[in-house]
Amino acid sequence: MIKAWLLVLMVLSNGFFSNGDGMHNSTIPDFVNIGALFSFNTSVGRSIKIAIEAAVEDVNSDPTILGKTKLNLSLQEDLKYRGFLSISEVLQVMARRTVAIIGPHSSVTAHVITHIANELQVPLLSFSALDPTLSSLQFPFFIRTCHSDLYQMTAIADLVNYHDWKDVIAVYLDDDNGRNGIGALGDKLAERRCRISYKAPLSPDASMEEITNVLVQVALAESRVIVVHANTQFGPKLFSVAKNLGMMGTGYVWIATAFLSALLDINSPLSPDSLDDIQGVLTPRMYIPDSQLKRRFASRWKNLTSGNTANAHLGLSFLPLYAYDTVFVLAHALDAFFKQGNQITFSTDSKLSSLHGDNLNLEALKIFNEGNLLRSNIYEVNMTGVSGPFKYTSDRNLVNPAYEIINVVGTGTRRIGYWSNYSGLSVVPPETLYSEPANLSRENQKLFPPIWPGNTGERPRGWVFPNNGRLLKIGVPKGVSYKEFVSQIKGTDMFEGFCIDVFLAAVNLLSYAVPYKFVAYGDGKSNPSMTELVRMITTGEFDGAVGDIAITTERTRMVDFTQPYIESGLVVVAPVRKSESNALAFLAPFTPNMWCVTAIFFILVGAVVWILEHRVNDEFRGPPKKQVVTVLWFSFSTMFFSHRENTVSTLGRFVLIIWLFVVLIINSSYTASLTSILTVQQLYSPIKGIESLVIGKEPIGYTQGSFARNYLVQELNIDESRLVPLTTPEEAAKALRKGPENGGVAAYIDERAYTDIFLSSRCDLTVIGQEFTRNGWGFAFPRDSPLAVDLSTAILQMIDSGDLQRIHDKWLLSSACLSQGAKFEVERLQLKSFWGLYMICGLACLLALFIYLIQIWRQYHKHYVSEELHSTDGQNIGSKSSHLKTFLSFVDEKEETFKSRSKRRKMERISYRNSEGSLSISSNQGYASRRSECASEV
Repeated sequence: MIKAWLLVLMVLSNGFFSNGDGMHNSTIPDFVNIGALFSFNTSVGRSIKIAIEAAVEDVNSDPTILGKTKLNLSLQEDLKYRGFLSISEVLQVMARRTVAIIGPHSSVTAHVITHIANELQVPLLSFSALDPTLSSLQFPFFIRTCHSDLYQMTAIADLVNYHDWKDVIAVYLDDDNGRNGIGALGDKLAERRCRISYKAPLSPDASMEEITNVLVQVALAESRVIVVHANTQFGPKLFSVAKNLGMMGTGYVWIATAFLSALLDINSPLSPDSLDDIQGVLTPRMYIPDSQLKRRFASRWKNLTSGNTANAHLGLSFLPLYAYDTVFVLAHALDAFFKQGNQITFSTDSKLSSLHGDNLNLEALKIFNEGNLLRSNIYEVNMTGVSGPFKYTSDRNLVNPAYEIINVVGTGTRRIGYWSNYSGLSVVPPETLYSEPANLSRENQKLFPPIWPGNTGERPRGWVFPNNGRLLKIGVPKGVSYKEFVSQIKGTDMFEGFCIDVFLAAVNLLSYAVPYKFVAYGDGKSNPSMTELVRMITTGEFDGAVGDIAITTERTRMVDFTQPYIESGLVVVAPVRKSESNALAFLAPFTPNMWCVTAIFFILVGAVVWILEHRVNDEFRGPPKKQVVTVLWFSFSTMFFSHRENTVSTLGRFVLIIWLFVVLIINSSYTASLTSILTVQQLYSPIKGIESLVIGKEPIGYTQGSFARNYLVQELNIDESRLVPLTTPEEAAKALRKGPENGGVAAYIDERAYTDIFLSSRCDLTVIGQEFTRNGWGFAFPRDSPLAVDLSTAILQMIDSGDLQRIHDKWLLSSACLSQGAKFEVERLQLKSFWGLYMICGLACLLALFIYLIQIWRQYHKHYVSEELHSTDGQNIGSKSSHLKTFLSFVDEKEETFKSRSKRRKMERISYRNSEGSLSISSNQGYASRRSECASEV
């Protein structure tokens, strides 16, 4: 394909080639040929030319960059400004053995000539061809020295999302740059759940009449948020037409891409008429941080543009700044290229040599052999220029893309904030946020409020109903049951009911008119499928749906619902009968397990208290028969707090206090439950709730067309053969009364809003258990419909004001059946409700017994075992059985008797020791008297 392009297009350039001065093969040449391809007959082109020539002059005068090597700039006028015819211009530049080309200006031209650059390995450095599809993967020799339009479109998408707009209209030039830029915008909007609802392409050569026709179609569309992606020549014409059509007034939002900010900067100040055409427009401007280099260049710019009257009013935009830096980037890359020991050489392209022709002059085109090396050096440049830090990332894009958000107001512009890919929208310069952690959350996005078209500060809603005479088709279910909610008035196409009144009241609260008409859905002979009604919104057959439509997970995947205006979960309805009382009704409050555990604890606590009190309390002593009766009497009398026995020991009182607290709780619970059983009317049903239906085998009824069927089958795994569709409330009541034995159903599943009306006149039926789903009813609209949001706000206002309740009472307030106040079979008190109390009481008993045994053992060992050891003088004492009997006797002995006996034995031991001492003294005195007598005799 490249050969075909070259074969056809080289004919156009025949005669324009020049051999140029060949370069000598020294390592560092005296000059290097570079080219620039722009349309210099426009204000943008002239400003770019001034910046490039100034940069080349500065490089050539700075010996620290390229030394003695000079840049030889060839300026090639792109007169045609078209991709096809611009090939001849680029071929002329490349025929001069150029090592790099700065340009082209437009992405359309870049898409064509990059193929030639890839073939001849000549880098193209462009700061104005910002098409996102010009990637370094597909076009390796296309090097973008400015930020891609992908970031600009991301900034616009964030701006749209920040103001909660969902749909935008794209007006753009139908060329490569326009289509690809809008494609990128659509992708970024989709990431934020927004979209381009209408695309309005325009030919680059469109006349004022063609522009008018396109903008008229835009005005008839629903969205009022319009994004314009054009160029500095076409954009002003478009806004002039929009102004004449009245599309620059209140309610519209206009966002122009960076072409408008460039136009404002270069042609500053604009004429009053031109400024009047763009009042309130928002536009991103390439953000260039303030620096000394930028200020110095801005001051110099006045001198550069003052010498020529054509350039006298050229302002400084981002394009001259990036053009200036592009030349310096190329110079630094060439400097590194030469310092690496490389040299510039060219060779003949073998592919071109195979193309023969008398007038093609193909030998003038040469391959730059070291083009890949120079391209690599360009991507490695790391410098600070007049546009700020200049460095490429790993994906070969410039670092830190950022924009200012500009609002055109009055005779100038005002900055309302910034955007960067690091922090999103902010009101502080992006470089101040680079040192902080990245935070792109919605809460962190901030902008100053702009002045919108129409000179208003109130944020436009961003959409209106299309002004094409079309009414919204609102689908309304036409069923056969529960006319209180939705019903069609006979002989008309009008509807009435609770749901209709809620919708009409909500629409009346909106600040704008809603053109709509109700369209019946269903044949009126059976209940239509609400899920199918919702699905028809996605196909465009309906623009919305109003009625008793439950909000379910499946349906929310297809459409957007408003705020629920009534709660209505699924419930179980079953037949009931009155529960008759019997002689054993007093046993009903407790389950058998509860009765058994309670009785065991009564006996257990009595036994523990007896053990603790037996040695110290005479009321717990006596014959065995009497003691057993005492234990039983004491324990069961605590139920009524009528026990006569006093507790003396500290441990006994501790256990008794805990037990009396447990008895108080049990008595209160029993009394309350028994009172409820005997005084409140009780209802009985074999169905206990949805759980019993799931594990059972009985047939279950449901309302035809309801979501209950899918829920029972898919969520609860109930066999589909058990489900019976019922059309009318009368049919449901008849099936419930017949029962499963006679061809009916055991239970009926329906939404709570329906069952309230269904049960108001059927006293033999009732709701069993609680709602087992949490649903509500809402109005359905297409995804991301702004009408759903506004109606939700209106419904909340109705809730706050009480209007919704008044509508509810008008249609749904009815006298309930008396049996509905009856209580459905009071649940018996189970052990699981009291196990904590019993555990505390049991632990208290065990702790008291443990402490008591320690005390007894210490007394026994101290006062009894030591006496035995003393009396037997250390000889072997009785066997283990005799010890056990002795210990049990000790435990059974009254503590007062034990203490008096211990005291008596202690006194006996003391008197015994005193008597032995007196005998010893008298014996010694007799012996001494006898010795004195013998001594006298001698």
